[in-house]
Order: sequence, then structure tokens, then C-alpha cells
Amino acid sequence: MADRDQDWLARRFEEKRNHLRAVAYRMLGSSTEADDAVQEAWLRLSRSESSAIENLDGWLTTVIGRVCLDALRTRQARREEALETIPDVIVSGEGGTDPEQEALIADSVGIALLIVLETLAPPERLAFVLHDMFAVPFEEIAVIIGCSPVAARQLASRARRRVQGAAAVPDVDVKHQRKIVDAFFAAVRDGNFEALIAMLDPDVVVRSDHGTLREIHGARPAAEGALMFAHLAPRVQPVLVNGVAGVVSRLPNGQLFSVMCFIVKGERIAVIDLIRDPDRLRKLDLTRLK
Repeated sequence: MADRDQDWLARRFEEKRNHLRAVAYRMLGSSTEADDAVQEAWLRLSRSESSAIENLDGWLTTVIGRVCLDALRTRQARREEALETIPDVIVSGEGGTDPEQEALIADSVGIALLIVLETLAPPERLAFVLHDMFAVPFEEIAVIIGCSPVAARQLASRARRRVQGAAAVPDVDVKHQRKIVDAFFAAVRDGNFEALIAMLDPDVVVRSDHGTLREIHGARPAAEGALMFAHLAPRVQPVLVNGVAGVVSRLPNGQLFSVMCFIVKGERIAVIDLIRDPDRLRKLDLTRLK
């Protein structure tokens, strides 16, 4: 391939990079793996005969879909080795995210949705993500999966029912979310157990990732757990986690202790996701927080 053609391809690819990362993030639930998938797509493009590609956008979507599908199938094949974890999160200041981050978390791609997507079979996940989130026609999806368009439609429909039945949807008003979360931490600081119970959904779910995933169900055990860390409440920093209200908490020496994300429904907290795994926390880019 001539240098001029290579430069042209590189420019076109960079124009599509954020879109491809967004597709891969939804497919894989990991920003690191999404970056790897995008890099693999570029390698395949750079080795291809560009003159034979009539529709570059469609070609890239097909390639990133196949790369992610292969990765999901590999992950499924060694499921016994895989850790159950909260998916990678995108942490940003309350002033908003940069365009690159916005592309990753647009369309309410919250932690709850990513967790539900993890339960889908790889072809179901691909069909749902590409069609429902990126409006890719079933004819193109069928080519990636290796099935008929009718079968691809059925895969997406089955996935859609699972998602609609399981993914908790937060209130869209971030200011309202923040008011509830602030009240939660005020009750924690005051040691007010009854106030905590009142602002937690009776069926609240607390997911904690400390190297392995643990879940707590119910308002009383969730409130008891929150009060165990009341000494950290004065050192929480409000942030957005995948676009919804969250906090970053630190130890007295300034070391990052956790990232928390809240799903608020009405006047109560329905889900709390808590990342405490030191290895995962070290990988987070918090330099842009304000």
C-alpha cells in the first residue's frame, strides 16, 4: 500500500476511532479490551487492500464486531477462569466528560446495563448492541455472526427482553440523583441508621468488587455496611460514574479507597456499585477530575 493511501486510511480511521471504541466497550464491558479491539481493527485495515473496500464505515463495523465476538467467545470458553467483576467504569467530573468519554457512555450505558449484557450469549450481545444501540441492519449483523437475518433479529429480540427485564434504569435528572446521594452520605456521617433505611429501596442491591464480586440485598444490611465506613464519608468527592451520580473516596493519607456509583429511582437508592479492587483502582485515570 502506498504511503499516501496509508495516510488517508489512518486519517479516516481516526475519524471513526471513538465510534469503534464505543461499540467495543458495549460489547466487551472493558475499556482496556475495547482499546485492544480497536487496535486489532486498525491492524486488519492496514493489511487490507483498501481499493477493494467500497464502504469503509460498514467494513470497520463488521471488523470490530467480529473481533469483539471472537473475544467474547474466548471469554466464554474459559469462563471457569474468569473473575466475576463490575465492568470497567468511566469516571468524570461533574462538569461533564470529554468527547471521547461521552462516546463511550452515551445512550445510558450504565453499569447495570453492562452487567446484564454480560449474561447474554455472545451472538445475542452482538445482535443487541449493533442493532439496538447503533442501528446496524440485521442483514449486516447476520454476516458477522454467520446466520440468517431472521435469526439475527431473533437473537436481538431475545436479548432485548433480558435487558428490559433486568437492567435498572436510573432517574435521568443528575441533580436529583446528587441530592439523594448527598443525603445518603450526610446520614452516614451522622450515623443515622433510620435515615439510611428510609432512603434505600427495601430491595436495594449493593455490588462490591474487591477482587471478587459480592452482593448484599436489602436496606438493613446495606445500611449496616455503609455505617462501617462512616469514617471515610467526610473524604468523598462527587463525580459522575458512567454518567450518573457517584463518588470517589480516599483514605486519610489521600490514597484512593473506592469508586461508588448509585442508581436512584424516585426518592430512593436502588443499586450501589462499589469498586475497591486496588489493581482496578490503580488503572483508573482520575487526572481530569475537577
